[in-house]
Amino acid sequence: MSYPVSAPARRPAGVTFAAVALVLMAAGALLSALAGLLAMAGTVDRFRAAAGTTTAGQDQVDAVVTLIRAAAVLSAVVTVLAGVLLVGLALGLLAGRPGARIATWVVCGLGLLCGCGALALLVGQRAAPLRLGGEQASGELLGTVADAYPSWWLPLNGGLSAGQALGYLVVAALLATPAVNAWFGAHRPAPVPPVAPGPPPYPPR
Repeated sequence: MSYPVSAPARRPAGVTFAAVALVLMAAGALLSALAGLLAMAGTVDRFRAAAGTTTAGQDQVDAVVTLIRAAAVLSAVVTVLAGVLLVGLALGLLAGRPGARIATWVVCGLGLLCGCGALALLVGQRAAPLRLGGEQASGELLGTVADAYPSWWLPLNGGLSAGQALGYLVVAALLATPAVNAWFGAHRPAPVPPVAPGPPPYPPR
């Protein structure tokens, strides 16, 4: 007589550490969103002051200001949604849901790519500010955008991007350890054996 395999009573430390790392990464994402919104007003003021020394018209300056504000708000919304997703994955891991572990691996892969891309964009923006080869006024305006951000903007976002990328690697590695594999494997539902056909309801004639 066989008995169903029960899940280990104690959760592996790797699962707990992975969940804590996801929550910390979610907090970092919220910090990045808040910093972006707080920096937006000062960035716009500094940009308008710098734009006064260019040949750009008021309509062009207003268009770039709208772009700066829209980018800050959109980035904050996406970052908050990503933080909520990370918290949801952490709760799923703590509950022992195998689907949450698979989803976490997918998010780790995508997050690693996005984190490296964001870090490269920040460094490139500071090293070579965006300039257009077309209209001179537009090129002058876009060239002042990077300088309009506060001095702590690049170190903060660069540090958060690097930390997020490292966090995704750590979480993915923790969820691939043998103890975690065994714990999640024990939480998979046992296959239902096929039901043998019963006798016909009426005797044959």
